[in-house]
Amino acid sequence: MRTDAIILGTAFGYLALLFVVAAWGDRRAEQGRSLIGSPTVYALSIAVYCTAWTFYGSVGRAAEYGPSFC
Repeated sequence: MRTDAIILGTAFGYLALLFVVAAWGDRRAEQGRSLIGSPTVYALSIAVYCTAWTFYGSVGRAAEYGPSFC
């Protein structure tokens, strides 16, 4: 039971962190100091996007074809 509480606490803490980061980004954008134009942020966002699609695509293929999905 204690591990369930730890997992739930960690999940909600992660979601809270995401909301705090989003609110911070919105405040910066309102001040005219947005991070969106940064090449570093753009490169990292593309990397996360590609990694997520690769992971979910691999999981889907593994679920369909089994462990030797290559």
